Amino acid sequence: MVKVIAAAGADILLLTELDWDRDHTALAALQSALVAEGAPYPFAYAPQPNSGQPTGLDLDGDGKTHGPRDAQGYGRFPGHRGMALLSRLPIDTAAARDFSTFLWRDLPGGRLPQAGLPPDATALLRLSTTGHWDVPVILPGGGRLRLLAWSASPPAFKPLAANIARNHDEAAFWTLYLDGALPWPAPDAPFVVLGDANSDPADGSGEPAAMTALLSDPRLSDPQPASPGGAAAALPGKAGDPALDTADWADNRNVRENLRVDYVLPSAELNVTGQGVLWPLPDDPLASVIKAASPHRLVWIDVEIP
Repeated sequence: MVKVIAAAGADILLLTELDWDRDHTALAALQSALVAEGAPYPFAYAPQPNSGQPTGLDLDGDGKTHGPRDAQGYGRFPGHRGMALLSRLPIDTAAARDFSTFLWRDLPGGRLPQAGLPPDATALLRLSTTGHWDVPVILPGGGRLRLLAWSASPPAFKPLAANIARNHDEAAFWTLYLDGALPWPAPDAPFVVLGDANSDPADGSGEPAAMTALLSDPRLSDPQPASPGGAAAALPGKAGDPALDTADWADNRNVRENLRVDYVLPSAELNVTGQGVLWPLPDDPLASVIKAASPHRLVWIDVEIP
């Protein structure tokens, strides 16, 4: 992971599926390793995620109440597979908004009624399987760039109906937030929506309506980051452009397909000067390092801020 991050050279980085601990010991160790690799990220934001937080309910119908699928978000322990923002620019933590405790039932037009969950889950189940954040970073001129970050439930696992509905609504949250239709004011521009949506608009087992709406929202732009490695790893029967894929699950027994599930979507007034997915061709020396780090590929954009 450290070599992949250093190769990308980003100023701001969202890491997903990174375990959280209360003292941020793991995150501090990662920051130290990045310093040793010549890629310092002195600023971080990583509140406790929902993943692994117990509900005390049997959400997956297996007769048990303390399994990883019975937590607020899938996790074998509190903080399992969380997320963190790393930045070379200062983070305005005092102005950050953490929406992770927002209840799923309170999402306007949400699909909780279609989830097939026990009735007592309605009162306590949160929308975010990991987290939804609005985090401002301080730009060199003193302005702010707001990062709207999330990491959503994959729709391909049990309980299937619940995960499909929740994955859809985790993306729908951002459209409603931009609309000012939630309990918080809409964010000021400029901003970037970024994260692991676990939703491909053209392929996969999810319900892509909310992700499709986000990609076509006129307040955002979709730079469509691409890679030669994704194009070369195309699998038969794919509807979407394989060059846009961001996850290589071809060898995964549960998925067996490559998908576009990770996104960096800047607000429309930001000028995108570069984009890509860090997925080189197989003969590139970095290819094996990237494959060992994660099935997800790092997505990047360069922007000019007016």
